[in-house]
Amino acid sequence: MPFSSPRTADLSPPRVGLFCTCLVDMIRPSIGFAAAKLLEDAGCDVDVPAQTCCGQPAFNSGDRVTARALAEQVIAAFENFDYVVAPSGSCAGMIKAHYPELFAGEPDWMARVDRFCAKVHELVSFLVDVRGVRRVEAAYDGTVTYHDSCSGLRELGVKDQPRALLASVEGLTLAEMADADTCCGFGGTFCVKYPDVSNAIVEKKAANIVASGADTLLAGDLGCLMNMAGKLQRQGRPVVARHVAEVLAGMGDAPALGEPAPEKTP
Repeated sequence: MPFSSPRTADLSPPRVGLFCTCLVDMIRPSIGFAAAKLLEDAGCDVDVPAQTCCGQPAFNSGDRVTARALAEQVIAAFENFDYVVAPSGSCAGMIKAHYPELFAGEPDWMARVDRFCAKVHELVSFLVDVRGVRRVEAAYDGTVTYHDSCSGLRELGVKDQPRALLASVEGLTLAEMADADTCCGFGGTFCVKYPDVSNAIVEKKAANIVASGADTLLAGDLGCLMNMAGKLQRQGRPVVARHVAEVLAGMGDAPALGEPAPEKTP
């Protein structure tokens, strides 16, 4: 087995619904495949039901009616699974921390929503904290630095888990950047509403990434990665960006975020 997972050795496989997220589906599907591989290697039976947005953009923009409608769709699609796992602290945090707000004061809904939210997890924290994964069989030749995305860190407590698994990746060196837990300036709709503020924040983040000496930037949220990778590429910095799941799943040899796919030979 690729994982050391003592807690799960004698248990039947849990059914996990993989919440892929909109950005992964549209921009970087390889993250979804990496997440599925990690979950299967950890002894899970993985399914990807028909799904839609978690509702976070609407929620953060004050459109609670749309956010509520989307939440109902997500609950209906995933509530029969043992666990719901997302390769995004942002989306998992939206569901786990904010869905109860959308149904507050509704007795017919609250118990159902609470049961649902209790089984929602961010990917890497699920592997470590729920499935007991301690190491992965993966290799990556490079020095990486890790960005702690705001929602995963502050809403879900995701910090030590990715670093623990990265420590088991053969050939990988982790170089911590200054202020790794400081916002990158993305913030979903924040970067659209306040582009000047967002740019000033990501300028500082990019400087810290470069100063770490790492050749690869890792994070657990694609939105944050897109924001930071875009700034680094516009600056001409030789730092590539990957989702942490891709490296942990042994898929770190694929083109990095924003890099062209290799041309197919005839």
